[in-house]
Amino acid sequence: MARLRTPQTAALIPSRQTEYREITDWYRNALAVEPAREWHMRPTLIGPTWKRGEHGWLLPEHTLGWNFLAWSGYWLRNAKQRTPWKWTLEQARFWLWFYALDEHGVPIHDNAVLQRLKGWGKDPMAAGGAVTSCFADLTFDHWSASGEPVGREEPNAWVQVCAVSQEQTKNTMKLLPGLIPAETRRYYGIQLGKLNMYALGDSRQIEAVTSSPLALEGGRPTFLIRNETQNWNSSNGGHDMDGVLSGNAAKSEDSVNVKMLDICNAYRDGEDSVAQRVREAWEGTQGDPNSEDKGLRPKYMDFGLLYDSIEAAPDTPMTEESIPKVVEDVRGDSTWLSTAKIVKEIINPKNPVSESRRKWFNQCEAPEDAYVTSQEWDSNEHPELRLEPGERIVMFLDCSLTDDATALVACRISDGFVKPLGMWQKPPGPRGRDWKVPREGVDDTVREAMSRYQVEAFWGDPSHVLDDETGLHYWDPLFDAWHRDYGRRLKLWARPEGRDRHAIMFDMVRLDVQKRFVEYVDQAYTAICDRDFPHDGDARLRAHMLNARRQPTRAGMSIAKEGRESRRKIDLAFCAIAARGMRREYLNNRKRGGGQVW
Repeated sequence: MARLRTPQTAALIPSRQTEYREITDWYRNALAVEPAREWHMRPTLIGPTWKRGEHGWLLPEHTLGWNFLAWSGYWLRNAKQRTPWKWTLEQARFWLWFYALDEHGVPIHDNAVLQRLKGWGKDPMAAGGAVTSCFADLTFDHWSASGEPVGREEPNAWVQVCAVSQEQTKNTMKLLPGLIPAETRRYYGIQLGKLNMYALGDSRQIEAVTSSPLALEGGRPTFLIRNETQNWNSSNGGHDMDGVLSGNAAKSEDSVNVKMLDICNAYRDGEDSVAQRVREAWEGTQGDPNSEDKGLRPKYMDFGLLYDSIEAAPDTPMTEESIPKVVEDVRGDSTWLSTAKIVKEIINPKNPVSESRRKWFNQCEAPEDAYVTSQEWDSNEHPELRLEPGERIVMFLDCSLTDDATALVACRISDGFVKPLGMWQKPPGPRGRDWKVPREGVDDTVREAMSRYQVEAFWGDPSHVLDDETGLHYWDPLFDAWHRDYGRRLKLWARPEGRDRHAIMFDMVRLDVQKRFVEYVDQAYTAICDRDFPHDGDARLRAHMLNARRQPTRAGMSIAKEGRESRRKIDLAFCAIAARGMRREYLNNRKRGGGQVW
């Protein structure tokens, strides 16, 4: 867009401000005349980028985004085409909203999420945004005589390109040399390295950072670009990094315009990634605050997040005929994406349908073997529910020794409401060394529940783990003590008959017990789909439910972790499903009475 500058033509070139205005006018005119998109299969449009009014695109009344577009068009280059940098009109609309201001000159959005399909151009978007934010007038200064916002540079601009692996940051950083031409480097004194950029005597910088929360603590960046947040999770330090970066951004002075932009693909539902948490937090702010139906009101206060996504509608078919049309819709202005190649990738039978929908339809999908989806589970949430003293409940305990969690879940007889009563899990880092579940803590919690509620049945799976020090079964003595102390008052025993009858021990080693649990798994899923599995939204239980995968066993279709060594626990899910099964057996059992204690 900016004219090519040579010594011979320098005298003929207008002033820089004039060229800025020309670039801005080009975008204004292009946006004004661009027709409405004709969709093949109308996608789900989230955020303002694709919203139109009666007279065209809806654009913010006040924004410093025009400064952003002007600076990048003047100083940056498209290395492949050897032309001045030009954003697609879809990208331009996003930047205008990202830098939108209210009537007081205060940024409307400090944080934003840009969720797009694979190959859309998120890394060039990040690279161009990083460089421009270092030098353009993007911090509000005052209003002009005509009522337009006037910006200023941030004298200590510090951009961090963040990811959980160095390879992800390289995807963005390696674009900088081709993006910044020699003239721009000379003018701003730019020095480029593989993982950083310095300019104006080191007063401006861009740096690539990875998941080392302790090293990042205390920084004062002015722009945070968080790359591929659908891959940020607890196993790679993503959640810790998210907390540190958010805290660093929040502590800035009011005079400093700190921005944070998450650029991601659709997340895998149930992985509890940062992208999933952010999306669900944003969804919780949506709704009608004046609705008489509490379920239609926002769950959370609006915290100013700009969420922008274009994704295939939930009921969109995936057929050979529909795929090219859907991809053409969802790719937006990224016309460089080849629909023919994407069709071949999607119809390749080695690629799971859920992954194809996630990558190319930009839909947040659960894996094929997921036990439940977040939508199914969340539709059963009733945050107002409470367990009151004296209420009739059943309880299930799932035991471990070191790696897996030990969990205790109650289920109310009257309505099936499930509630975790306790969870004991190995702490991270050095604190987890030589750690094992404290039996005395579990015992105290069980006995407190026995005194607080009217417990009609209490079962548990001891797992038959052995104590490393003694070589004896770790949980069996405690199970026997509970059997002796509470067996007579419990109305429904885990093993009511036979020589080895027991009030508590629901031994999953036994095939007949596994078959009972398989029935519970099927019954629980039916109840969840029927919205008849009430819970209060406990975050731990939700995570474990979404971590659960369907697993064929010799007893039938059960649940398991995604892999034997997976760090994503499912113990609370196991307990909740078993407790619901206990409740059903209790309600169907006409012969209720205390058992015998040997």
